[in-house]
Amino acid sequence: MQRKRIGAKRQFGQGMTEYLIVVALIAVSSIVVFSRFGQTMRNQVAGLTHELVGTDSTKYGVKYAKQKAQYAADNAQKTKSMSDYSSYKDLQKR
Repeated sequence: MQRKRIGAKRQFGQGMTEYLIVVALIAVSSIVVFSRFGQTMRNQVAGLTHELVGTDSTKYGVKYAKQKAQYAADNAQKTKSMSDYSSYKDLQKR
């Protein structure tokens, strides 16, 4: 009788540990995604937040997200090399 209780506690502890590992992996991966996609994604989330609150999101996040996406697309077309250090400075202007 005692062995069944101990086994159930161990199984519950194992389930909780697995759950915590999954939650930690989701948290870490979301941090990585947000840091990789940068300001555009942050502005999209800000726009979504304003929509949930009931304010006009076009004034805030969505407009800036479109601007950043266009800026990124424009800069993707530029040639960057080690011989031209001003190309890095151009990227830092915004």
